[in-house]
Amino acid sequence: MKKCIPWLAGLLCGQVLAAPPQVVLNAAPSRLDRKLHGRFLHITDIHPDPYYAKGTSQSSQCHRKESGKDRQAGYYGTPFGICDSPWTLTNFTFEHLEEHWSSEIDFVIWTGDNARHDEDHEIPRPLDEILAVNRAIAKKMEDVFLRKGIPVVSSLGNNDVWPHASGFYLNNPFVFLTFTTTEYFISSIWDAFIPSASKTSFRKGAYYAIEVIPDALAAISLSTMYFYHDNKELTAVRGCPVGDASDPGNLQFDWLEEQLEMFRARQMQVWVTGHIPPSDYYYYPECYYRYTELSLRYQDVILGSLFGHLNADHFYFVEAADLNVNPEENRMPSHSFEGTIFEALMTDFEALAKRSKHLNYDDYAIVSVSPSLVPNPYLPSFRVFSYNISGLGSTTLGAVGEDEYLLMTKKDRASRWKHLPYRHGNDGNQCMDAGYRDSWRCKLRPWRSDNHAPSRQNTLWTPLGYAQYYIPRLEEYDKKDEPEFKLEYLTFPISNLCITDGPVPLRNLPKSLREAGVTKSELAPYGLHDLTIPSWLDLACKLGKPREKKLRKQFKKYMYMGGEDI
Repeated sequence: MKKCIPWLAGLLCGQVLAAPPQVVLNAAPSRLDRKLHGRFLHITDIHPDPYYAKGTSQSSQCHRKESGKDRQAGYYGTPFGICDSPWTLTNFTFEHLEEHWSSEIDFVIWTGDNARHDEDHEIPRPLDEILAVNRAIAKKMEDVFLRKGIPVVSSLGNNDVWPHASGFYLNNPFVFLTFTTTEYFISSIWDAFIPSASKTSFRKGAYYAIEVIPDALAAISLSTMYFYHDNKELTAVRGCPVGDASDPGNLQFDWLEEQLEMFRARQMQVWVTGHIPPSDYYYYPECYYRYTELSLRYQDVILGSLFGHLNADHFYFVEAADLNVNPEENRMPSHSFEGTIFEALMTDFEALAKRSKHLNYDDYAIVSVSPSLVPNPYLPSFRVFSYNISGLGSTTLGAVGEDEYLLMTKKDRASRWKHLPYRHGNDGNQCMDAGYRDSWRCKLRPWRSDNHAPSRQNTLWTPLGYAQYYIPRLEEYDKKDEPEFKLEYLTFPISNLCITDGPVPLRNLPKSLREAGVTKSELAPYGLHDLTIPSWLDLACKLGKPREKKLRKQFKKYMYMGGEDI
């Protein structure tokens, strides 16, 4: 019998390279008789560390005891530090999700980074460890969600491939991905998550689409490492240059455009997901321009974009101004991260507030960045979104696509779309300059925006808000004292909560919000009735007013979970 690697003892012995039993998930979930709840889970950056040991020193990545007064590793994790997650935290989280949420949600968005960070030079992170830990987390996702018929939308993070942060180190852009990472993931780790029709695109580059509610709602999982600027020294990733039809970033955007066009033709709505959020700081410039342009051109189809990677809870906008080629109007977007993320956001929100009376909603798309489960550098967290399902005559997944209200809504949208006016991008005169001629900013397609789309107006499938949960005082818990996920905050007005089948199940709300007559609480600072683009812009403009010191303070507190700016 094969000897088990020490860090896998008692967990995955004998399964390091063995394929688990496969349960193929097609575009439709396996159980169409499930009740539709109008909620989904977003979880990201789990980072379990097989070497994490209670009582070790933080300076060793919580792997060894070292001399000095260094902070010691806790049983369930070491908050506000540099260590990854112990398995105790990972296991507890999935037990909590199974007990409290698996019967309350419709699908799961899981945006990657499951392996530990490769920060300990004494214990390098090999490929078999990355694959084994990913398999272990995938097995938990299957057991807790997939076996109940709940679709799981997975994304590769920069720590889920090898070498660290990329894996794109060969001259042929698809050799490593096709025959090492993607083929192995699809054959023995993620086969159950990826629809049969999407396996071809996944094999090409680890991106795919899935209908989480058949014929109504889809999710597109992007492989963001093709856009990631940290891969700049790797010849296979070339940064989406105009005219390079073989660049893997361009190939993915071509595919994304096809998917969005197809979902628009079918009058479906889409969530775009991935690991590394779009920004001119993390993405190659031309990749960022392509992402921004597609987000705006398909604003009527895309409900929002959900990402992880940065671990800090925040939101921002990609906008038409980012595509402008006029040097006099160029500016530094907030996602350039000059200073801390909070400082950059406030600078950008202040600029929005100054022109709040002249904002054109057509020019913006929202990016939501969720905090991580790993307590590095903050606290373990996940969030549950609520979305609009009012008007549907049936509450089971199998009947949604044939529902009379949905069919009527699709017909109305298709009719309205034909009469929407076109908008154009940069004109030919601006693009004559040699510095812009070969940029995607000068290859913009005309687009039409619909102010009645679910991303703009509260209607069927519109995101309504989210509730975020975390574990405060993580370091106080031990083997005899189990931690507790508590509500950190929510975006809804309190008046929306205390109703049957409300946006958050009553049993998952603290007692203080279940009591009659409650109208104010620090747990509900924003009072957003929905998460449409106008609502997000209204919140950004409020935060952009320097006099709103209390609101800013609350936003910063939730952003860093009471920790410091990093």
